[in-house]
Amino acid sequence: MNFNKFKIILWSLGILMVVFVGFFLYQMTQSQNINSMMTILMLILGLILGGVIAFLASNKMKAEPSVITESSHTIAESMRKVFKVVSAEGHFSEIYNYEETTKLFKFIPSTKKALVIIQAKVLVGYDFEKFKWEVDEVNKKVKLLNFPAPEILSTETDYKYYNIEEQFFNLFSKDDLAKIQQNGKQQVIEAAKKSHLPEVAAEQMRTLLTELLAGKNFFLENAAVISESKNQISYHAIVPERDNMN
Repeated sequence: MNFNKFKIILWSLGILMVVFVGFFLYQMTQSQNINSMMTILMLILGLILGGVIAFLASNKMKAEPSVITESSHTIAESMRKVFKVVSAEGHFSEIYNYEETTKLFKFIPSTKKALVIIQAKVLVGYDFEKFKWEVDEVNKKVKLLNFPAPEILSTETDYKYYNIEEQFFNLFSKDDLAKIQQNGKQQVIEAAKKSHLPEVAAEQMRTLLTELLAGKNFFLENAAVISESKNQISYHAIVPERDNMN
């Protein structure tokens, strides 16, 4: 019930109260033989009194603005220098369907379902700390001794929940939602591994290194090693990042 409807009810109750008081006073005046002017005066006073009461009551029921208090404390746990280069970016949409069935008292099935749309951005690149090369200053050549596979450097995910079905004795918990997000994110990572992202990342890195060395009048001797790395992709799970959920 909204505020306008409640206000109408308050005014109606106030008018009914005035009518009741007026009728009661009218009966009293008849029994005491007071003239009609006194009766009208009492009715007017009762009407004013009822209106004042209804007005004050309606003002009391008005919603006061909420008070929001926020606080935040950020702690930098660790920092270190890295040399990682993003050479490919992919955007993915994953439809993840979650369904779990349990049995109450070992024979009554209870099912909860959730359909989740996952929007993700995946960044693929290389960690230069893992590179090993050999430089021939005389012949102006650079030979790659070890060239790692491209890595998934980061994933940014946004979750939108649709068609959530749950039962009274089988509700979604925080652990369930965390598991849904983790499983959905893993599906996106697997899709990224099977996509053309590793190939795009390898070709971009090959172009980058070739142009950088050419600017210094050097030649990349075994550039084919970079192209061979496109068939592999590594992902090292770290502390779960904070994802968006709607």
